[in-house]
Amino acid sequence: MLQKIRGANRWLGLFLYRTHSREKGIGVNWNKEYSPASLSEVHRSVAIPSNVGLLKRMFAFAGPAYLVSVGYMDPGNWATDLEGGARFGYQLIWVLLMSNLMAVLLQTLSARMGIASGRDLAQACRESYPKPVVFILWILCEAAIAACDLAEVLGTAIGLNLLFKVPLLYGVIITGFDTMLFLVIQNFGIRKMEAFILMFVSTIGICFGIEVFLAQPVWTDVVTGFVPHLTSESLYVAVGILGATVMPHNLYLHSALVQTREVDQSDEGKRIACKYNFVDTAVALNAAFFVNAAILIVAASVFFTNGVVVKEIQQAHQLLTPLLGTTIASTLFAVALICAGQSSTLTGTLAGQIVMEGFLQIKLRPVLRRLITRLIAIVPAVIVIAVKGEQGSYDLLILSQVILSLQLPFAVIPLIKFTGNKERMGLFANKLWVKILAWTVAFIIIVLNGNLILDKMIEWSQAAGEYAVWLWLIAVPFVLGCAILILYISLPERWRRKRRAIPIPPETIALAPQQYTKVGVALDYGVMDEKVLSHAHTLAKLHNAEVFLFHVVEGVSGQLYGKLAFDDEARRDQEHLERVAEQLRSSGLIVHPMLGFGRVPDQIVKLSLDSAIDLLIMGGHGHRGLKDILFGASISHVRHALTIPVLVVQ
Repeated sequence: MLQKIRGANRWLGLFLYRTHSREKGIGVNWNKEYSPASLSEVHRSVAIPSNVGLLKRMFAFAGPAYLVSVGYMDPGNWATDLEGGARFGYQLIWVLLMSNLMAVLLQTLSARMGIASGRDLAQACRESYPKPVVFILWILCEAAIAACDLAEVLGTAIGLNLLFKVPLLYGVIITGFDTMLFLVIQNFGIRKMEAFILMFVSTIGICFGIEVFLAQPVWTDVVTGFVPHLTSESLYVAVGILGATVMPHNLYLHSALVQTREVDQSDEGKRIACKYNFVDTAVALNAAFFVNAAILIVAASVFFTNGVVVKEIQQAHQLLTPLLGTTIASTLFAVALICAGQSSTLTGTLAGQIVMEGFLQIKLRPVLRRLITRLIAIVPAVIVIAVKGEQGSYDLLILSQVILSLQLPFAVIPLIKFTGNKERMGLFANKLWVKILAWTVAFIIIVLNGNLILDKMIEWSQAAGEYAVWLWLIAVPFVLGCAILILYISLPERWRRKRRAIPIPPETIALAPQQYTKVGVALDYGVMDEKVLSHAHTLAKLHNAEVFLFHVVEGVSGQLYGKLAFDDEARRDQEHLERVAEQLRSSGLIVHPMLGFGRVPDQIVKLSLDSAIDLLIMGGHGHRGLKDILFGASISHVRHALTIPVLVVQ
């Protein structure tokens, strides 16, 4: 029966969002004519109160930076901070401070761009660069998100291993199911999600505040760590710290999140929004700096001081108890690690959604977007753990953060260029001193990355021996390609051909009258038929349209033999369809009953096409989530397969 039609749920199908151009009848937004609002489901959804006190206004703006800040204290940061503290003591605290200052500057520019231009960074790239460049930038950004998610997978799995003794390989697999956590939280709205993340951040901060108290560091030695000092041995870890702290996908994320506030679009309204978002960014990222510094200080005080070389996070957890003399230290360490992994999971999904919509204008459901990202992260984690064992996870964490750092220039340079463009930013374009500071940051990042690549190339070629020539043949063209791309995106726009500007949809919409001549009605002989037929009767009378009644016989014989299997079930269904048709005919309508055999969604599509209807009316039972998977979601399938309007009655 057509009772298997399930699916007009509020999540709009299992995988794909409804397109903005509903008349297209497809689930992916391929519209090239304009860029829809960033994170359209929560765009300008948070009201900003007027005529209230400073704290209430600050509270209304607070939130986006905290969602961003969790990326600055994810498990990848733990690996680089533990490595830096255990191997080099307090020497690399200055790298944390420098990275945090860079992060505050770049995230402030990102927020300013979203507020002033109404575009996120990915949308701006799409509007400004040729399609091949846009595609490459998207691939690089996806690589950064996958690297970040790899750190979250490993961090959560390690935390589960430390607290509950779950084997690391099983823990990695378990993390594949935390997508449901994202779906549940996102369903409550952006403010609830921000509160949930803030709870995680607070938990991490409290845990490490206690850890620092227990470690009892020598604070005079800590202060000396703020003096810049770098050696060839510490460069790899320093670049890892930089990549773990200034995360490229966070720049895309922040420029979209600030648009969730209903900001007054006047210059004064935008100026106020920029001011409050700067405060929000400074507070949130300084909290992240405290967490990272606390991890490094604990590692330096506990491990470096005692001459212990930490090779993995599990080792750090095991040694905290004997070295500090209390088991609470190890427990707090594991709890904070799980919080860091789970909170970063949420923001990583949002970032992936933003870059895919912004660069490609493909809008996937969060669950599908999350599954894709997580699978990309789980596969290398499972392979490395299976081959090298649990000790390989630590090296993989460090490598993931270096990948993030290498991707930074491809996000930072466009951000600096766009925020310095007066045509795009108006009064909020970067002043000269901000431009100098921002380009200095970009130069430092590029130089550090270039130095690291050269050192690693020499190290790998020496280890490769006679096969080194193949390494150079593969790596050199790739590095040269990246260098050319950096040079290209750095060029002033007047030096290269501009892309055609993407027009903004007009404020006045042209409304054309619609006329329906053939109305199709899908019946399942259930409780929804009465409502469905009532709507069909009203519309058919209004438009003087013919009515086509559809019903599908989906028994075993119908599935196997189609029309040839006209058994008792099919005969009863045909008779009932004829009775419904006669009732409608008695009201003056022209009615055509049509029976289908086989799979419901396919048959509904076939009957609709065969009868050439221009409107289809279906019943929806309001199921969602797991019930859609168990009972089917025919409405989504039918809607995506047809190019006519589909009216779903619930």
